[in-house]
Amino acid sequence: MPLLTWPLKSLPDPEPADLVLDSVVYPRGVGYPDAAPESRLFFGDNLGVMAALLPDFDGQVNLIYADPPFFTNKRFHARIGRGEDSRRPQDWQLADGYGDHWDDLDSYLDFLYPRLALMYRLLAPSGTLYLHLDWHADACARLLLDELFGRDRLLNEIAWIYHGPSPITRAFNRKHDTILAYTKGEDYIFNADAVREPYNPNTVKTFASSPKAGFGKIPNLGRGKVPEDWWYFPVVARLHNERTGYPTQKPEALLERILLASSNPDDLVADFFCGSGTFPLIAARHGRRFLACDSTWRAVHTTHSRLVATETKPFALYRQTDTPVPVSPSSFSFTVNPSTFDLQLSGFQPSDLQLDYWEADPAWDGKIFRSAMQARRPNRSGEIPLKIKLPAAPTNVCVRAVTTAGEQIQLHV
Repeated sequence: MPLLTWPLKSLPDPEPADLVLDSVVYPRGVGYPDAAPESRLFFGDNLGVMAALLPDFDGQVNLIYADPPFFTNKRFHARIGRGEDSRRPQDWQLADGYGDHWDDLDSYLDFLYPRLALMYRLLAPSGTLYLHLDWHADACARLLLDELFGRDRLLNEIAWIYHGPSPITRAFNRKHDTILAYTKGEDYIFNADAVREPYNPNTVKTFASSPKAGFGKIPNLGRGKVPEDWWYFPVVARLHNERTGYPTQKPEALLERILLASSNPDDLVADFFCGSGTFPLIAARHGRRFLACDSTWRAVHTTHSRLVATETKPFALYRQTDTPVPVSPSSFSFTVNPSTFDLQLSGFQPSDLQLDYWEADPAWDGKIFRSAMQARRPNRSGEIPLKIKLPAAPTNVCVRAVTTAGEQIQLHV
């Protein structure tokens, strides 16, 4: 079998990351304080994080979705605040998103190859990897996956098709990504009925008008069909309610199809380049346990914030010991009514600080923050709530807050 080679190609044993439990989050107070978290969100380099997960999760993950940098050699910024007009970039409020810069293709492959190898090890025998790339590096990645999984384990080469403006005038507009789906073994999960879609109305009319349609083979028109390997989903645009402002955010419908097709309820799924957090969000909604990771604070914060806004079980937030969370001096105060369990922020207006998110631990032990209740700034309109009701009697309250600029504040009184 042909192999892709480059001068420094190797698969060294990566050093496991030194991980510390930062907090346990109980979205909307559900399960506080006794429910044990089954899902985990990691802030750190996924190479070390995956190596650290091997002792407990080797061969245990049912589905992995991977959306790594595409080898675009660009820097992507996150849009923060509100009211940005996509036609007037000079008015956008921007913050660092993530970088996709490489010295050359060799350095990119040095980055990607060992991470794909660890994903292969973490996958269960019935598991599937979906690797999401585009024309920049998908051909190289397919050869690497052929090597790791075997050429016969390619399930699908999926084209995600979308539309939108493009500055290209000397080539056809590049309006699709490639998603390579590889299974670890022959007995893999694929739930065809979970992803069926209606037949085109013209197809239904054709079968209704002639008994010879389809050469006499009449499909179950009421049941619908399994989608082809080209999928049309619009990109997450400025006016979509699910938009977070995080760069290269993927649409929920796209990842929902992947999740439903290749996992079952209560399965363990993973996304080690979680970015805006769409995949763990969809996993939580559909009753899957998840492992999610990203190396940038902005991505982990966005994922964290989205998870607490949905109906999901508690999850744990871990970070590498060498990636501490910077904490700014306190810019606010709070008061607690011990009889009603009401907690009120005070000392500023939401617009003064551009408060993005805050949460409270009513019984802080000085070590692990247990987020019993949360408030987040609405994506589209409205102000962030300044009062929350705690699910338990306050004894030693600690509050954490995050501004749109990324300042993180912790206050304990």
